[in-house]
Amino acid sequence: MSSVAIDLIIIGIYVLLMIGVGVYCTRHTKNVDGFLLGGRNLGPWLSAFAYGTSFFSAVIFIGYAGKNGWNLGISSVWIGIANAVIGCLVSWLVLAKRTRRMTHVLDAKTMPEFFAKRYDDKGMSIFSAIVIFIFLTPYAASVYMGLSYLFNAVFPNVPYIWWMVIMAGLTAIYLSLGGYMATVLTDFIQGLIMIAGIVLVIFFVLSNEEVGGVQCGLTMLSVIPDVGKNLTSWYGGANWFDLLSLIVLTSLGTWGLPQMIHKFYTVKEGKSIKEAAVISTLFAMLIGGGAYFIGTFGRLFLGNELPPEGFDAIMPIMLIKALPTVMMGILLVLILSASMSTLSSVVMTSSSSITIDLVKGHFAPNMTEKDTVGLMRILCIVFVALSFAIAAFKPKEIITLMSFSWGTVAGTFIGPYVWGLYSKKITKIGSWSGMLVGFLASIVPAVVSGFNAKYAPAFGMFAMICSLIITPVVSMYTPKYSKDFIEGIFN
Repeated sequence: MSSVAIDLIIIGIYVLLMIGVGVYCTRHTKNVDGFLLGGRNLGPWLSAFAYGTSFFSAVIFIGYAGKNGWNLGISSVWIGIANAVIGCLVSWLVLAKRTRRMTHVLDAKTMPEFFAKRYDDKGMSIFSAIVIFIFLTPYAASVYMGLSYLFNAVFPNVPYIWWMVIMAGLTAIYLSLGGYMATVLTDFIQGLIMIAGIVLVIFFVLSNEEVGGVQCGLTMLSVIPDVGKNLTSWYGGANWFDLLSLIVLTSLGTWGLPQMIHKFYTVKEGKSIKEAAVISTLFAMLIGGGAYFIGTFGRLFLGNELPPEGFDAIMPIMLIKALPTVMMGILLVLILSASMSTLSSVVMTSSSSITIDLVKGHFAPNMTEKDTVGLMRILCIVFVALSFAIAAFKPKEIITLMSFSWGTVAGTFIGPYVWGLYSKKITKIGSWSGMLVGFLASIVPAVVSGFNAKYAPAFGMFAMICSLIITPVVSMYTPKYSKDFIEGIFN
C-alpha cells in the first residue's frame, strides 16, 4: 500500500470520527443553553482541552512558527511559554471564576450579551456583535489557509481549494449537528492527537541530519551571516520589540477574545477551574512551545533561503523533509485537528452573537428556543462559507490576517470586559470609550500603514493597552451606576 493511500485512510478515519461525534451530540442541542453552553457543567479536562485547542490552530504551526522562527530564532520559544503562562494559567486564575459567576447571574450566553447586561446598554451588544462577525471572519479564513498550505504540499496534485472544501464541510456538519458539546468532545480528541503529533514532530526534526540535535542546530544557526547572533539570542537581540509585541498580542490578547472567554461560561464551579488552569497550561506549553521550537530550525532545512511562496511555505517544506513518509498522515491529522478546533470555536462565537445579540435581541425578541437553535445552525454554515470565500482568494500571509483580526477584536473588548468583571466603578461612558478607542487604535494605524504585516502585532498590543487604560480613566470622570444596579451584578 502506498504512503498516499495510508495518509488518506488516516484522514478518512478522522473525518468519520468527527461526524460520528456530531451525530452523537445532537441530543444536547434541543435548546439554546444546550447548543451554545453544553449546560454550563463541563469538567476540567473537557474545559481545558476546549480552551487549549481553540488557542492553537494551523496558523501557529504554519504561519507563526515558520515566520517567527525564521526572524527571531530560539527566542520565539518565549512566545509559546508566554501563551501558556499568561494566555492560559493567569487567564484561568484571574478571569474564569468571575466570568462563570457573573455570566450566570446576568444570564449572559455571549460576550455582547454580557456587555449589554453588565453596562445596561443594548447598543453595546449590537456594536460588539458586528465587530465579532466582521473580524472573526478573516480570522477563520487564516485557519483555512494554514491547513490547505500543508495539505497542498503533501498532495500537490490536489488543488488548494479542495482541502478547504473538506475542512469547511466537515466543520459545518459536526458543529451544526452537535453544537457546543460536539465542539468540546472533538476538542478533547483533537487535543490528544495534537499532543502525540507534536512529540513525534519534535523528535524527528531534532534527529534529522539538517539539525543534528539542539546544540548542533543552534551552533549552525549562530554562524549564519548577519542574522546568526539574533537567531541564537534568547531575548531576540535586535528584534526584541517584535518579540515583545508578539508575546503581548498572542498571550494577553486571549483575555479579550470572545471565543476563548466563552470557555469560562461552561466550566463547573469549584475546584474544576483550578484543575482546568493547570491542564490547559501544560497543554499550551507543549503545543505552543513545541511549535515555536520547531520553527527555530527552519533556516537549516531551507539553506537560509526564503522560499518563493513566502513565510507560509517554511514549515510545510521543513516538515516534509524531516518526517518519514509514513508519518505524514499523522502530521496532517495533527494540523487538521488544530485547525478545526479553532474554526469551530470561532464559528460558534460568531453565529451565536448574530443570533442572540442581533436577531433575537433586537429584531425578533419572541423567537422560540427551537427557532433560535435553528438559526444558529444556519448561521454556522453561513459563517463557514464566508470565511471559506475569503480564504479562496489567498490574501497575504496567514500570520498577517490573524494578527490584524486578533489585535482588533482583543483591543476592542479587553478593557470593558476585564474591568467589568472586577470594578464596580466602571461607567457606561468609560466602557464605550475603552471599546471605541481600542478599536480605533488597531484599525487606524493598520489602514495608515497599508496593513503592513511587520507592524500588525505592535498595533494589536497598542490597542489592548489603550483599552485597558482608557476604560477606568474615563470612568473616573463620568456618571456612575446606581448602587442597586451594581449590587445586583456583583452580589
